[in-house]
Amino acid sequence: MVIVKRWLAWPLWLRVLGALLLGVLLGLTAPGFVSGISFIGDLFMRLIRMLVVPVVLISIASGVAAMADPRRLGAVGARTLGLFALTTICAVSLGMAIGLVLHPGTGAHLGSLPPHALGPTPSLGDQLLAIVPTNILAALAQGDMLAIIFFSVLLGLATMTAGRQGRAMAHGLRSANAVLFQMVRLVMEVTPFGVLALIGNAVAKFGVAVFANMGWLAAGVVLGVVAQLLLIHAPLVATLGRMSPARFFRVIPEALLVAFSTASSAATLPAALKVSREGLGVDPAVASTVLPIGASIGKDGTAMYVGLLSMFALQALSITPDLPMLAIVLLTGVLAAFGTAPIPAASLFMLSAVMSAVGVSPERCALVVGFVLPFDRLLDMTRTVASASANLAVTTAVARSQ
Repeated sequence: MVIVKRWLAWPLWLRVLGALLLGVLLGLTAPGFVSGISFIGDLFMRLIRMLVVPVVLISIASGVAAMADPRRLGAVGARTLGLFALTTICAVSLGMAIGLVLHPGTGAHLGSLPPHALGPTPSLGDQLLAIVPTNILAALAQGDMLAIIFFSVLLGLATMTAGRQGRAMAHGLRSANAVLFQMVRLVMEVTPFGVLALIGNAVAKFGVAVFANMGWLAAGVVLGVVAQLLLIHAPLVATLGRMSPARFFRVIPEALLVAFSTASSAATLPAALKVSREGLGVDPAVASTVLPIGASIGKDGTAMYVGLLSMFALQALSITPDLPMLAIVLLTGVLAAFGTAPIPAASLFMLSAVMSAVGVSPERCALVVGFVLPFDRLLDMTRTVASASANLAVTTAVARSQ
């Protein structure tokens, strides 16, 4: 019992890092041993796949229904939602573009499954019809993510617009969301053991070359964050916020450093409130309205990462996307980013929603998740910087429009 308490006292990311290093060592020196524990990695992948559908359904419906909170409504709320939608679309597009240019997933060794070529792409009409499920229970059972996302958004909107009669449903969704992500946290406790088995087997089969693709993916995340700040947030601040981008970026590093160190938009909220009021001169009433919304749905960094990681996954699975497939990735990526919960590795669960929408099986998507998960903490810290910057940029723009 004492050993368990000491084990749990260490931060999860540190335990995962230790498991990663041990997995590399065992993969190089004891390939027979890691082959014998490969079932632990398979078990971990099954746990992830088990949670994907309920995470997508409940988190998106709960997020949409939460907009019924009176503090989040009104003219300020409408402008805020519109600007966050715009920056999120730009962020997903930017991540996809970087992925298509860098090709970080080409040649990645994900496991024993062979490369997979998709069949002919359905017509646009068929794809639009497929979004609306004829049987939501069948869609849930089959993991039809486009249909699940559509139903989730519709459920959230109906709950929000039902007024007083919908409050019980909204409370139920919030409660279910809290319970569900407690399940996610419990599953994440298995991460070090899953990482040990997965990385150990990968290194035993392919050597340390498996890390080359992660280097390209990390470079893409850094490039994406820098591009978001300069190409999306700076023009937003200059045009709608009527503020010099140089002044903006000179004032906000305090909040960005908190975002990087905590990897949490919610934990950054106090520092963001301080910076917006004292450094950016935003009215406290506006800051207190916009920034909490941003902490919930302002996920530019996650949106960029979902777009980039989707391209990584398709390349690793030897799938060449066409224009209709890219459009589906963009649409589902935006919705997934809005529904991503503020917990570690949540964006990896949303990747499953995006990949399922373009026909990638849960088994293959789980391989990508398992490949990336050991490195996700550092990537998460980096991309949270873009989310914090987006929240402050939108707050500045909304404040100037009042």
